[in-house]
Amino acid sequence: MLKVEGLTKKYPKSDRYSVKDISFEVKAGEIFGFLGQNGAGKSTTIKCLTGILPFDSGTIEVCGHDIVKDPIGAKLEMGYVPDNHSVYEKLTGREYVNYVADIYRVSKEKRVEIYNQYIELFKLQEAQDKQIKSYSHGMKQKICIISTLVHEPKLWVLDEPMIGLDPQAIAEIIALMKQHVAKGNAVFFSSHNLDLVKRLCDRCAVVNKGEMVDFFDLKDNEENKKNLEERFFKITGTYEERLFKDYTSQELADESPKEEVVESEGDVEENETK
Repeated sequence: MLKVEGLTKKYPKSDRYSVKDISFEVKAGEIFGFLGQNGAGKSTTIKCLTGILPFDSGTIEVCGHDIVKDPIGAKLEMGYVPDNHSVYEKLTGREYVNYVADIYRVSKEKRVEIYNQYIELFKLQEAQDKQIKSYSHGMKQKICIISTLVHEPKLWVLDEPMIGLDPQAIAEIIALMKQHVAKGNAVFFSSHNLDLVKRLCDRCAVVNKGEMVDFFDLKDNEENKKNLEERFFKITGTYEERLFKDYTSQELADESPKEEVVESEGDVEENETK
């Protein structure tokens, strides 16, 4: 579904690579997590593989289409949810989804079927004919997600998709991700939520300072799931023992700073007299 080989990207005037020699594959039928600290290169990688940013070297293929040589073919196979819900806010929700459906050449019959399904799922019936600028953050994210699924992409790419969403919406997106891969498609998403990644992903990769540093097989691998947080912090150089310590009430009392008893002037004079 997605094949990245030797991806390298340096921004103009930067003294370091944002992404350096990254390689990985995402297979059909799997949810693939992409982990890293802020500034590690996750969003740059995603913007390169979706065709938003040019890159210096390497190759990216989406369902066999080279993103440089055949960008239209690659993008027709892909749905992308950015981390900032980029939408045209003067359009209504319905108008925006129809606009995206036109770009992806979706028939009117098919788009209506898909649109109605997701509008009902996300409970946006009352807001669908209002301008998107009147939507809350979560509603904008939902309409963005609907627009990425209207053409039934084989590869669904999501950059921090759960930010600002209520628990119900998060559960619905998780269900959609599972349904998407159950049809033989693939999901690639970046996240800071390690609990979500280990619960949801079949595999995940960790990028640090622009370089791919580790891969984890998570499906049916309880040991990797259990140790994901600790290994993540160790390989990114941010490990602290206190983050993984099980504290008892006595340990907390022992570690708390002791209060110094300060005598008042009157107490001092009384003691000296005695």
